[in-house]
Amino acid sequence: MAQRVNAENFDKLVLQVTQPVLVDFYSDTCVPCKVMSCVLGELEEEYAGELQIYKVNINYEEKLTEQCAVMAVPTIILFRSGKEVGRTKGAVPKKALIQMLHMDVQAKQAEGK
Repeated sequence: MAQRVNAENFDKLVLQVTQPVLVDFYSDTCVPCKVMSCVLGELEEEYAGELQIYKVNINYEEKLTEQCAVMAVPTIILFRSGKEVGRTKGAVPKKALIQMLHMDVQAKQAEGK
């Protein structure tokens, strides 16, 4: 299960790492958020060691939510090396998240050429 992050540890756990990080901005009362939680749990198992997944509860982390320009939940943001490299809004299929991850890997490989 994805660990929660907050404004105090967001920089350290998300922005200061080179590994890809998915951050799920959610609300406890959001039904699509609960659906995405299951999808993210599957990704966490499948990409263990390659990807970190964290959760941000928008009801408790208003400043962080605003800082990341989150306007709806669920919003899932992919960060790499401290920069946003992908974003989804609403409940999306697992395939869409995998595609976002693969596009990031391809972009990283292209940078190295």
